[in-house]
Amino acid sequence: MRLLFDNDTDFEFSDELMELLKSVIEETLKSEKFEHEAEISLSIVDNEEIRSINSKYRNIDRETDVLSFPQFDFNNEEVPENAENVMLGDIIISIEKAQAQAEEYGHSIERELSFLTAHSMLHLLGYDHMESEEEKIMFEKQDKILDKLGIRR
Repeated sequence: MRLLFDNDTDFEFSDELMELLKSVIEETLKSEKFEHEAEISLSIVDNEEIRSINSKYRNIDRETDVLSFPQFDFNNEEVPENAENVMLGDIIISIEKAQAQAEEYGHSIERELSFLTAHSMLHLLGYDHMESEEEKIMFEKQDKILDKLGIRR
């Protein structure tokens, strides 16, 4: 797995936090039996930047915690069998929103960033939560991934 990381904020990412997020990505790929070498872009931005991106690409003019931009539509296309390195897509996380949610939910920023990363990875792999049944499946998968890594609230 190749992770392209960009932090456009003053938030300090320790080596331990980077390893934690990599392990979340790897566990998500493993749990979904994604057998190709994957490339993921992870960007950390502030509320203003994520609001701008959300407005530009989704026509929703407000901040959000995480945005996912998959490169594949797993419902309508398959990853080529001979693909060596598959760019799955982009994950964009608002560090300000993540910090606020960690405080609101009473857990660490590490747990919140792990949750948002797992959530977004599942989007990159074709999952959604527009319908209640889809949401149930997706949230069960997120919980299983985080539990497997010992990341709890």
